[in-house]
Amino acid sequence: MSTASLADKRAGSLRGASLPKWSPWAIAAGSLVVAVGIGLAAGLDSKAQWGLIAAILFILGTFGIAARVEGRRQAKDRVATSLVWVAFLLAVVPLVSLIWVTVARGVKVLDVYFLTHSMGVVADSEPGGGIYAAIIGSLEQVGLATLIGAPIGILTAIYLVEYGRGRLAKAVTFFVDVMTGIPSIVAGLFILSLMLIFEMQPFGFAGSLALAILMMPVVVRSTEEMLKLVPNELREASLALGVPKWRTILKVVLPTSIGGITTGVMLAVARIAGETAPVLLLVFGNPFINNNPFEGAQASLPLYIYQQYSQSAGANAAYDRAWAASLTLIAFVMILNMVARGIARWKAPKTGR
Repeated sequence: MSTASLADKRAGSLRGASLPKWSPWAIAAGSLVVAVGIGLAAGLDSKAQWGLIAAILFILGTFGIAARVEGRRQAKDRVATSLVWVAFLLAVVPLVSLIWVTVARGVKVLDVYFLTHSMGVVADSEPGGGIYAAIIGSLEQVGLATLIGAPIGILTAIYLVEYGRGRLAKAVTFFVDVMTGIPSIVAGLFILSLMLIFEMQPFGFAGSLALAILMMPVVVRSTEEMLKLVPNELREASLALGVPKWRTILKVVLPTSIGGITTGVMLAVARIAGETAPVLLLVFGNPFINNNPFEGAQASLPLYIYQQYSQSAGANAAYDRAWAASLTLIAFVMILNMVARGIARWKAPKTGR
């Protein structure tokens, strides 16, 4: 017998027995079959209950088989991996189910007519109408909120990372943490109180102010983390050349982190795009087109979804319009996330080889 064969034999004896690569799939399939049998025998109608039983059987089966073949130590490692996969599926399945139901119900009335027409004089119980006014309102309100919230958030993050020292920086950090956790309705009530003081009527820009309040802490936190990732050596090299600190921030720090900052801003925009409570309080909604966010009530997609669903009787035209608008809003948020990832990859620092 050759030396290489002896080495392979000794290595195999040291490793011991191991399960084949397809064993997790076989255990999962067996657990699913047994779970379905238990569910049918026990009269369980919910597929979610079947899935939970299958997950428990999968973990127990993985530990039992692995402990018998590979030993208890390796079995614990496989159980930890199985728990990660089960947690992943528990998070993904509801998301996939939500997207599936939204697409299946939203495509019924989602067409070019629906996207290019408004409700106008169409009653909620009648077919027809569309979300054009809601799209215009959402774009204007979210756009104005971004113009207000993004610069303030970025400048605040720059102050905290580059200049923040002492009590003022601690106070700013504290209020940013507090604002991160406030409910959206609180931001709406704050702007509403100002409107009542000045005796103002609902208008789109009021909703933008509330959305900007919700957006700023998200931008501050994301930008702050991106700025901290910039190596201090870059700052020190620029300062060593006699460049002022403000110019170092403008020409070195920000270009290096612009990809992450842009991603954070886009994610903040996606977060406020689906807010309903502030818009309901401050904008009121409008079935007609209103292109002026500084005068009169205005529509928006989240508010349109709420109004249509609240007026639906379960299976009428308003119900279908609510699902179609929900699908449009989900598509809008997904596009924003894809754009954010594309910009982050495009603007990521290139390292030479």
